[in-house]
Amino acid sequence: MAVVNEEVTESVWRRAAVVSLLTWRRAGTDDALDDAERYGWWGDSFPTVTNDQIGSRLWQMRRRTLNAETVRDATTFARESLQWMLDDGRVKAVDITTTRGVDRLDMRIVLVFRDGAALEFSLDNLWQVIHAV
Repeated sequence: MAVVNEEVTESVWRRAAVVSLLTWRRAGTDDALDDAERYGWWGDSFPTVTNDQIGSRLWQMRRRTLNAETVRDATTFARESLQWMLDDGRVKAVDITTTRGVDRLDMRIVLVFRDGAALEFSLDNLWQVIHAV
């Protein structure tokens, strides 16, 4: 990717991460669902790279209670959605910190690039986003 300037580059990576985190990834065949709908982007039915999928499974938490297991799963789902950045060699590390409040779930993400530069951003009250409140 050509670097236009730091602000544009930061904006592009932040957008790529948010799209990866908040787009609904198709549920796996072994995922426990409330109904038969597996959702996901239709383009994942025809991947150019085997098993390549966009998005995260964070949407699957919409009917869960906010507890330690939910926090662990949110971190796992977020890491899974950003794994492509590591696989493609775009970043050398993805650090995710998920914290739970009484009625909220916050997530802090740090992308560490190959040159050592880091981009940090937060998804505040992700629980509200998942529940579309």
